[in-house]
Amino acid sequence: MNITPFDITKNEFIGLDVRISKSHNKQLIGMSGRIIDETRNTLMLRQGSKMIRIPKDIVHLNMSIPFGKMIEVDGRSIVARPEDRIKMRVRRW
Repeated sequence: MNITPFDITKNEFIGLDVRISKSHNKQLIGMSGRIIDETRNTLMLRQGSKMIRIPKDIVHLNMSIPFGKMIEVDGRSIVARPEDRIKMRVRRW
């Protein structure tokens, strides 16, 4: 998987390790795990033996990409079906 900060939203998330850095729901902050499933509005994380469903639109995620880098992603920018996300235009800074 060749993922860069510029094309993170156009890649597959399943298998990436994530940590929730910000959220409207204070109970979600600090949760971490591996993404095992994705729908239009949610991410399913495996945290040990537990499965946790996280809504995308209320969180900021720190995603661990290959080579040990961490990228922060605003969940609102990835609200879409995984197969449609590759077609989306992403506004760059």
